[in-house]
Amino acid sequence: MPPRVLVIGAGFSGLSVATSLAQKGYDVTIVEKNDMAGGRARVFQANGFTFDMGPSWYWMPDVFETYFSRFGKKPGDYYDLVRLDPSYKVVFSPTEAVDLPANLDELTALFDSIEPGSGAQLTEFLRQAAYKYDVGIHNFVWKPSRSVSEFMSLKLLYDVTRLDVFQSFASHARKFFTHPRLLQLIEFPILFLGATPQNTPAMYSLMNYAEMALGTWYPMGGMHKIIEGMVTLAREKGVKILLGHTVEHIETVKNTVKRVRTDKGIFETDVVVGSADYNHIETALVNPADRNYNDAYWAKRVMAPSSLLFYLGVNKRIPKLEHHNLFFDEDFGLHAQEIYETPKWPSKPLFYASAPSKTDPSVAPEGSENLFLLIPVAPDLADDDATREHYYELLMDRLEAYVGESVRDCVVYKRSYAHRDFKSDYNAFRGNAYGLANTLMQTAILKPSLKNKKVQNLFYTGQLTVPGPGVPPSLISGLVVADEVANEYPVV
Repeated sequence: MPPRVLVIGAGFSGLSVATSLAQKGYDVTIVEKNDMAGGRARVFQANGFTFDMGPSWYWMPDVFETYFSRFGKKPGDYYDLVRLDPSYKVVFSPTEAVDLPANLDELTALFDSIEPGSGAQLTEFLRQAAYKYDVGIHNFVWKPSRSVSEFMSLKLLYDVTRLDVFQSFASHARKFFTHPRLLQLIEFPILFLGATPQNTPAMYSLMNYAEMALGTWYPMGGMHKIIEGMVTLAREKGVKILLGHTVEHIETVKNTVKRVRTDKGIFETDVVVGSADYNHIETALVNPADRNYNDAYWAKRVMAPSSLLFYLGVNKRIPKLEHHNLFFDEDFGLHAQEIYETPKWPSKPLFYASAPSKTDPSVAPEGSENLFLLIPVAPDLADDDATREHYYELLMDRLEAYVGESVRDCVVYKRSYAHRDFKSDYNAFRGNAYGLANTLMQTAILKPSLKNKKVQNLFYTGQLTVPGPGVPPSLISGLVVADEVANEYPVV
């Protein structure tokens, strides 16, 4: 009989590890607490609108191609991908905004128009970022990071010296650009990494290469189409996906998991892979003696932001919005300080508005707009309805000031989502939305280990372990963990 593997959680990393192990010949079952696969990338429908609940940016298309090619497939077998042009809009004030073109020549011309000579600087910045992307995405992130020896080859040591690991992103960017508008454009992707540019290694300029050179894309029908494709592929490979199964306990005997108890039954297993929240598995599912890390360790983790989200159905079109819109009409430094340094609800937050109905008419009734609004906020804040409503009105004031027309009067559907929902739906540690911040001290072997140190057949995958937060890293995390399982528990 092939080894039995039980995967906890059907998000990107859970589906990735399960499909890879099934391909290798394992008997794989996923148990998922929610009634839909996808984790944070779930979807819901209301009043004729289709809302992606979480991820909305499709970057690093090569990672998705790599994932599906592992199984003899390609993304186009499951969803239709279109490149967005402009990639996104940045709103600096009610009267000033720029559209970021997909074409690199047009982008360098835009930079030159803001700061003469910066087009050539952008070309050099992206040349260096391309190297970091090639080494980082095609080499470093595929390391299981269980031992420092993985990084001790002369080639890797040489690469590290060129990756600017020990230089901050902020100082690196200022070697190329001085205009505050350009610095905002360059530093924007760092918001997704969960730390300020001053505390993020310059290596992550690879995100600029991903965004500007590889492009911003959209799967028609919404981001959940990726999940639908992954579920179909997983089932093709023989993975059993059991929805509505809440795990209650991971039972160990002599440092080995023997069975997993859910609210629906008991599962005998040979290997367990936790794709659910790492801290939740540690604190709620395993015996205290089996934990990898104590409470003091978790208390010191630097978290990426949580989010306050609004899903809005609007019964008219809003011409001045693009598919992706970044409202940088307030002080980035103040907002970052109120996320990372003095955590509290922000005074004057930046925010993001997505209108996928600009690209995809299927996500909204004819003549209507599908709006997704997001404010990055500090994790673990007190979250109540009055606070949510305060920020809804604040965002609407600024949105309407830019678009020059009423929006809130045309909202026919509204739903909010924040800390308490992340905790309830995903058992998210401190109500986080993105996972651990990508600081230097939380990189590679300094992240929570993908293998339990006390329970020999318990592994972890997802945004709280290597390689880190985001959809492409979660896909990679699942594939990396699958290889580790196969090395230690081979199919005979």
